[in-house]
Amino acid sequence: MRSVALVTLGCVRNEVDSEELAGRLAAAGWRLEDDPAAADVAVVNTCGFVEQAKKDSVDVLLDVAELRDDEASRTQAVVAVGCMSERYGKDLAEELPEVDAVLGFDSYADLSSHLDGILHGARPESHVPRDRRTLLPVSPAKRQAAARSGAVSLPGLGELSDASLAKVPESGPPVVRARLGSAPWAPLKLASGCDRRCSFCAIPAFRGSFVSRPPADVLTEARWLAEQGVKEVFLVSENSTSYGKDLGDLRALESLLPQLAAVDGLERVRVSYLQPAEVRPGLLEAIAGTPGVTPYFDLSFQHSAPALLRRMRRFGGTDEFLALLDRVRALAPEAGVRSNVIVGFPGETEDDVDELQRFLEAARLDVVGVFGYSDEDGTEAARLDGKLDEDVVAERVDRVSRLVEALVDERAAQRVGSRDTVLVEEHDEGAAVGRTGFQGPDVDGTTRLELADGAPLPPVGALVPVEVTGSEGVDLVARPR
Repeated sequence: MRSVALVTLGCVRNEVDSEELAGRLAAAGWRLEDDPAAADVAVVNTCGFVEQAKKDSVDVLLDVAELRDDEASRTQAVVAVGCMSERYGKDLAEELPEVDAVLGFDSYADLSSHLDGILHGARPESHVPRDRRTLLPVSPAKRQAAARSGAVSLPGLGELSDASLAKVPESGPPVVRARLGSAPWAPLKLASGCDRRCSFCAIPAFRGSFVSRPPADVLTEARWLAEQGVKEVFLVSENSTSYGKDLGDLRALESLLPQLAAVDGLERVRVSYLQPAEVRPGLLEAIAGTPGVTPYFDLSFQHSAPALLRRMRRFGGTDEFLALLDRVRALAPEAGVRSNVIVGFPGETEDDVDELQRFLEAARLDVVGVFGYSDEDGTEAARLDGKLDEDVVAERVDRVSRLVEALVDERAAQRVGSRDTVLVEEHDEGAAVGRTGFQGPDVDGTTRLELADGAPLPPVGALVPVEVTGSEGVDLVARPR
């Protein structure tokens, strides 16, 4: 039997894409391997978001390619897919002759045939990049029919069904997915693409226009994940606050959340990638007040100086963002809130950095990712004046990062004495480690359980009511209650 290993880089959206590819390949008769050295073909799902992610993708591709020369390895071919492959295509193939093929999103539906051909000596044409926003109608209302026609590949959404958007069937279309791990949580795609035009971001050009997944399909996959033992689903997209705009219902997410929370076997539903300018009162209320939906707000602020945000083609500012956080905490005082910020954007002044720091000091965020600006090919920001020297950007990243580290440590300490529920995700050196409701997967902090002497470790997947007893940086310590 032919065998394949999928190596996933980048964000949780890529994890969904890899599991869709795994499902397609398993259905076509491929055996899935965890270790690339144990597989005939290694498929690397690359990330092309920022410069460091691209470098990491190249390094992994080269490392995996070396397996072909290792006598202990079974690997015969290495194939690049994912965002970096979609974005650079033939150019990437020319720069990396060590890779046997560079395939774009439109190759996903027939990936099995491509891999078969490569094993038999064929070399498929490398992907030719194009602006994927041109592949679907400009009008969101017309996109669903085009997407369901199958003419455009929408990674991570499987095969969009023609199921009624108003009625959720008990059994729906087959799930095009195979789990590549055993974690008790899993990402679940809400949508693909983005219609925003942030001047620093290249994602819409290579991911395409925004397309919502029909609620029936989301629910079907949620049920399937629960059958696989998943306790928490993490709803992901490029912009979850846009969900439903192409279905004719901007309240579609508010309607979907209670249905997801009612899926038998699921204990937690978590929403990610919220655009502050699009957050509606009804959505805040649904996330904060729906039983089974964790009050967790992943808000993409990016900066807080109003003039600089306009150059980023974004909206808001310190005062508006703090008012939004006040509304969140009025509904759910212990809500988890995370965000990312960019420093060193063209034209950023010291006053802008001071404004950002003022916001961060007042916001009481649980987690903040700090990124230094770098030009991205094809973006408006790459053509802006006012570029800052690299050493200035690096100094500001260091300054804001040190502030953030102190602030999130302080926020974690403020959690001591609070009560929540921990989803156990692993056993680490004799301790059970997991996450509370206000800690998101992968990039947020974790919580270690302090058990009484002789108490058995709760199994992975257990939900344990706890009281937080201490903090270690951004991480927490808690005891069962």
